[in-house]
Amino acid sequence: MDSASIARKAAELAVEELGRDVVILDLHTLSDAVDYFVIVSAISDIHTQAIASGIEKGMKELGARPDHREGAPGSSWILLDFIDVVVHCFRPSTREFYALEELWGDAPMERLEQPSLSPEGYDHAREDDAPES
Repeated sequence: MDSASIARKAAELAVEELGRDVVILDLHTLSDAVDYFVIVSAISDIHTQAIASGIEKGMKELGARPDHREGAPGSSWILLDFIDVVVHCFRPSTREFYALEELWGDAPMERLEQPSLSPEGYDHAREDDAPES
């Protein structure tokens, strides 16, 4: 798989895991180190882990495995490094703090559409950083 296909599939897998605000930043003309960032928000630390695990599992089925993973269970940021594609799974406050979309503001950005989580379109999941019980 080429880097564009890996980024696209990782982003789609993040959406399948109900990741929030999923974006792909195309960095190939701006960075020699990486071609794409996939950035996704999660509603809890457990959700962050679930998104990262779902991406790893789905990519493994396609023969693409991350070369490196950063972030322990319970972490507010998990990074999956596929060499030319880096996936960042964040809690909203951590994503805001690091502001990768602003840091790489010159990069073309694609935002993935997300399905409604209920028939009425009301999203029962919260995006804030309320402590988990």
